[in-house]
Amino acid sequence: MADGIRVPPVVPGTRPELANLEGRILAERGRISLLYQVLLNSGPIAAGWERMLTAVRNETSLPADLRELVILRVAVLNRASFEFEAHAPIAKRAGLSDEKIEAVKQDGIAAAFDSREALMLELTDAMTRDIIVSDALFGKLRETFDDGGIVEVVATIAAYNMVSRFLVALNVCH
Repeated sequence: MADGIRVPPVVPGTRPELANLEGRILAERGRISLLYQVLLNSGPIAAGWERMLTAVRNETSLPADLRELVILRVAVLNRASFEFEAHAPIAKRAGLSDEKIEAVKQDGIAAAFDSREALMLELTDAMTRDIIVSDALFGKLRETFDDGGIVEVVATIAAYNMVSRFLVALNVCH
């Protein structure tokens, strides 16, 4: 397969039955990225994916800098270079400094992060590496977020674990 991708990307405009879905993806994202071209091999999966990830990225109360911080950390932990490269510019626009974008690659939590960012990284590490979130960590989370905020940050980390694992399994990279 070209570029090592394990499933061929669907060239936008080549499958009439996907026209409406492609239109929705274009309207929401401004383009049909390589990730979505691969997802278009299954219309139902691409449609559900687009809706869920739109909610996670654009419809929650989680601040954009924290959202992008956890997305970058998930990408690092799961070795999803495509995800990291796609989100680093978004993280920068959301206010993360170059120093923090680089520091997210370090094992452990660097001194560059404030206490709220460190909590997000600790949660991301627990959910991604260990799956289980300890009661102590959850208690810290509860001190920072209300129930809605907890659901949103946990869903964001979970969703981007799904994204990164999809990308890595299908060898989607730049």
